Amino acid sequence: MRILKSTLIVILSISFNLAFGQYTEVINSNRPGVSKSAFSVGTGIVQFEAGAFTVKEEHALLNYEVSGFGLDFALRYGLLFEELELSLEGIYQNDNITYNNTTIPVEDPRSNFKNFTLGAKYLVYDPYKNAEDAKPNLYSFHANRGFSWKSLIPAISVYVGANFDTKDNPYVAPNIEGFSPKIMIATQNNFNGGWVFVMNLIKDRIGTDQSDFSYVLTLTHSFTPQWVVFGETQGIQSDFYADNIFRFGGAYLWTKDFQLDANIAFNTKDTPTIFNIAFGASYRLDFHKDKKIDNGNSARYGNGKMRKNKNKKKKTDDFDS
Repeated sequence: MRILKSTLIVILSISFNLAFGQYTEVINSNRPGVSKSAFSVGTGIVQFEAGAFTVKEEHALLNYEVSGFGLDFALRYGLLFEELELSLEGIYQNDNITYNNTTIPVEDPRSNFKNFTLGAKYLVYDPYKNAEDAKPNLYSFHANRGFSWKSLIPAISVYVGANFDTKDNPYVAPNIEGFSPKIMIATQNNFNGGWVFVMNLIKDRIGTDQSDFSYVLTLTHSFTPQWVVFGETQGIQSDFYADNIFRFGGAYLWTKDFQLDANIAFNTKDTPTIFNIAFGASYRLDFHKDKKIDNGNSARYGNGKMRKNKNKKKKTDDFDS
């Protein structure tokens, strides 16, 4: 019993030291799902996240069907400050839309970027920064897994970006071309027991005929050192398009720098119905150099969406924030 207690104290101590910083010992990915963590990847990190998804839609009123595939990617880089992250993101889709409201169905092939955005995110508030009461209880494993009122206070980051849309893009409203602003507020709550809640409030293509407002709510839970599951809802509202999309899936940490994920997405309306299956991966190049600054928290597997704490001595992971 004494040996077990000592082991728990060591794990908690290492977890605390690793959790309170933007940089983490293993990859912090925004995948799975589409929400963005409030935390950056950390300085010196070059991270690539990409996936492929099927496209299947049916519109009951307009009587058309869409089938095809899509690719999405994100390139993330931690620059200058632990709180700052630059990113380049895009979604490319290739499909066929078939109109069935004529005697002979008419098929129209389409392809273009649904989104292509360059942006920067900055962590403006971290409730655990330099917080003495956030230190773990080294004598009680159960106390560290219990509910903490402080966990109700989220970390908050702001994002500013620029979209680029080409002329005659079939996936956006007519007459949209060139650059348009995008802004976002991202919040994140890290709860004991491996639970993380992320919320994004987004205003996209500001000043255009497709000025979308959307929200994304994501709840993730890490139940083993390698596995995490998630559920997500995304609401979109504009004069051009409105929807409410649900996603469920999970991810697996293959190595400390490589992660695999999968999810399904669907909605509850028929104008159109949506059902997509997606697979993805995240990989990072780690050029981080440690700085003795206590300025972060944890993420999905700790302080991104998918943060894991690593016990170097035992070569095992502890996902609990």
